[in-house]
Amino acid sequence: MHRIDAEERRARLVRRHRLAPPDRAGDALDVARSLVVLHSTDAVTVFLSIAARTTGVAPAEVERAFYDDRTLVRMHGMRRTLFAVPRELVPVVFAACTRTIAARERRRLEGMLVESGVSTRPATWLARASKAALQVLDQQAPATTSEVATSVPMLAKRLRIGAGTRFEATQSVAARLLPQLAMEGKLVRAHPRGTWISGQYHWVPTAAWLGEEIAPLEPRLAQAELLRRWLESFGPGTEADIRWWTGWTARETRGALAAVPRAEVELDGGTGYVLADDLEATPPSEPAAALLPTLDPTTMGWKERDWYLGPHAPLLFDTNGNAGPTVWWDGRVVGGWSQRRDGELVFRLLEDVGADAVRAVESEAERLRVWLGEVRFSPGFLPPFQRSLSEP
Repeated sequence: MHRIDAEERRARLVRRHRLAPPDRAGDALDVARSLVVLHSTDAVTVFLSIAARTTGVAPAEVERAFYDDRTLVRMHGMRRTLFAVPRELVPVVFAACTRTIAARERRRLEGMLVESGVSTRPATWLARASKAALQVLDQQAPATTSEVATSVPMLAKRLRIGAGTRFEATQSVAARLLPQLAMEGKLVRAHPRGTWISGQYHWVPTAAWLGEEIAPLEPRLAQAELLRRWLESFGPGTEADIRWWTGWTARETRGALAAVPRAEVELDGGTGYVLADDLEATPPSEPAAALLPTLDPTTMGWKERDWYLGPHAPLLFDTNGNAGPTVWWDGRVVGGWSQRRDGELVFRLLEDVGADAVRAVESEAERLRVWLGEVRFSPGFLPPFQRSLSEP
């Protein structure tokens, strides 16, 4: 069995994920394609992920890809996570993951309607509410969630979320139904309400935004194509990595593996998979530094992370396995960073990486500070280590 050690995996990561200056991409779409998709749960993450992998691509150019060219589309996909997806990959993600998630989430929403006392016939109620919401958006799009709820009073009814827990809260039906309709392929998130750091979006019918409905694909073929792209960008990976990243069952994962020309390889401590024609060693590159944001797709790309994360997970990740902002050197996570209220970017290294690495990290921090300009942002969450950095 061909062996790929941790050093080769890190070399692949740096080159394929465009973390070295010579490999930086020319635009936002190139970055997304290099990583299959970009995390968009936190609105800022998409922009910072692109900034780290390009030179001279300003926020306005990223916005143009989303809202003018529409080559990037926000949609829920793997693990019910919100991603920025290359336009051509939307049908693949939808058939491989989103459609199954949408069916599960609709059943969950029906349960909420019953538990919240909204309706004892939730399926019928949701059908009427969905029809009314889509009719309003056909006439008034783009519209925000609150604007749709104002036009359709039944969507203003309140749902109980997290009943019986310390996170219990209420939420309008519209706040759950419109994302549900997006997961079902009927709506798309358009311009944000505010600047590019905002995560509140206007809604538009899919056909109006993309010029057509999402093309139907056979799920098994879509899963095979999604896995092929993941292996091209992230391989080698283990079965556990693939299951975690996709959110698939073991049966779905093995079915996709069987449908893709791939080779088994020996990793440090286990067996992994690469595409069948992807066994050659990666040409070496100069060590490079990178500052990657909360939930960056590289940091979140694998379940088994020791080969690039080392012992730093308890500090840099939250208890759910979500990554805060990370500092990288030569394909490894070596620290964390944060932005303070006055705009200063601060970092702290968790190991001795040498003077050259420190200078390179300082240079990247300054490059990002200039790119951000007067923009101040607060990530959706910060693990305690990065939170402590943000405090003067």
